[in-house]
Order: sequence, then C-alpha cells, then structure tokens
Amino acid sequence: MNILIFGGAGFIGLSLAARALEQGHDVTLFDRAAPPAFALAAFADLPGTCRAVTGDVTDKEGVADAMAPGFDIVILGAAITAGSARDAADPETILNVNLLAQTPILRQACATGVRRVVNLSSAAAYGGAGARVAELDEDCPGDPVGLYAISKWASERVGARLASLWGLDLVSVRLTGVFGPFEYATGARDTLSPLFQIMRAAHRGEPALLERPGLRDWGYGPDIAGAILRIAAAPAPRHRLYNISTGAAFSALDWGRALMASRPGFVCRLAEPGEAATIDLHGPGDRAPLSIARFAGEFDWRAGHDRDASAADLDAWWRRHGDHLDRGP
Repeated sequence: MNILIFGGAGFIGLSLAARALEQGHDVTLFDRAAPPAFALAAFADLPGTCRAVTGDVTDKEGVADAMAPGFDIVILGAAITAGSARDAADPETILNVNLLAQTPILRQACATGVRRVVNLSSAAAYGGAGARVAELDEDCPGDPVGLYAISKWASERVGARLASLWGLDLVSVRLTGVFGPFEYATGARDTLSPLFQIMRAAHRGEPALLERPGLRDWGYGPDIAGAILRIAAAPAPRHRLYNISTGAAFSALDWGRALMASRPGFVCRLAEPGEAATIDLHGPGDRAPLSIARFAGEFDWRAGHDRDASAADLDAWWRRHGDHLDRGP
C-alpha cells in the first residue's frame, strides 16, 4: 500500500511507519516537524520506502499539495494531546489541529481517490464513562471532558457524517493508552505515558515513585500499530468504529517492577505518605479497560507483547536510543 500519515513525526505516526515499512509498504510522513534522526536511522534497513513532507495540517494548500493522487490509505494522526493548562491557554489551536483540519483532508481524499481513511481517535472519548462501567465497548456513550477528548469524539462523528455524504470509506479507531518505541517529547503531547516516564527514570538512574499502581489496558506501540494497519488493509471492515487495545490490564507499577529485573539499582515503587510522586498518571483514578471483542473477533487479532515482554523490548530500545528519547526532538 501507499500510505500517507498525518502527524507522521509523532509517537503513533512513527510507530505506524515502522510497522508499515516492515511490511514493505510505501510511507509518506506529513508533519510540521521533520522525523527525528534516530527514527530515520531505524527505518533505513526496512524494506518499504519512506519520505517526509514538512507542513502544517491546518494549511489547506499544503495539505492539498501533499495529497497527490496515488495514496491508498490516509491516516489522520495529527493531534495535540492537551492538558488543562493548554486547554485554557490555547483552545483555538487544539480544535484547529484535532478537529477542523479534518474536513479539507477528507475533501482531498475524495478528490484523489483514496481507498480508505483511518481516523485515530482515543479512549479519552469515553471520558467519565470509564469510571462508571466495568468495560468500555463501542456502544458505550461517550462523555468526554478535556478538549483533546472532546475533539477526538467529535472527529469520529464529523468524519462519519461527511464520509456518508461524500461516499468516502472512513474508519475510526479508539486507542487505549499507548507506550513504546518512538515515544518522545514532541511538544504536541502534554501527557507522555507513565510508562515512558518510568523508562526515562530508569535511564537517568532515578527512582520512579507512583501515587497509585496505575492499572490500565496499556498497549505496546508495535502491537497497536499492527492492529491499525490490519484495519487499513482489510477489504471491507464491518464497522466504522473499533476499540484497539491489548485486551489485558496490568499496572504501571508492576511494569516498572518488571523493568527492575534488567536495570540493577533502579527502583519503582509507590510513594510513601508525605513523599511526592515522580510519575504523572494523568488523573486521580483509573478508567475501565476497552473491550476488543469487536476488533479481535472480526480480525482474529492478539497482541504480541505482554507486560514482561514489552518491558524487555522497550528496555533494549532505550539502551540503543535513550539519549535521543530523553532529549526530545
């Protein structure tokens, strides 16, 4: 396939590119920043071809120029994962990038004959519902709060509406909390994953102190990217919305303890009373896991990494690239 990834220099975009290149696809990365050198070096020996286009997803002319005929798949991955401070300070940019930029891209996809658009949404679209149910399936009504969550929920609905009017094949996927290779501080993500923070602490030789265990159905980047590409390549998906997760929950604390086995001297534990936590879990509580019955049943899919395997694999990655990941772009 010939794949165009908006937000291609970000964490999920690079994870998708790596998996697509492994499979021999041609990949174009569109982003306001160039892909980091460590990522391009990792791509160099993969069988697919990769090129990068620097541009702003809110620039209609730049988007149109990048979307020349010939792309089979367009992945909408450009997003600002904003926290409360950015919500208050710059709501316009968040909404422009996360939602309003979608419409010109979809128009151009129609005009150039794109076979399928995959819209990367988030479990954040479930919002407060994640604290009220035991498991979140695709029929659970969303209750988003922050602008990132609201804009992701809206992107699903706006995209579905325009796709139905314009005869476009669009599938939205709600991603669980993702961590793994290629995660780094881009400036567009206010919420680096707790597992990234734990890995960074281990790399720096600092303790990782958590306020609670942090239980979640964490998804390892290569597995999540493979699942997205499975949907992109499917001849005829039965649904327009899928949860994508591992189907198994483990705590950030236990993941950090698994990492301790390969990092002598590293400590990952709960903060004691009066002791400040050093790992941000991005909220006061844990959300319910995503149900993957729809996706796993249709595509016969299982994640390739469990807790311990992901800790070992990411540790090896950080031993090669950790200095770059710690610095950011």
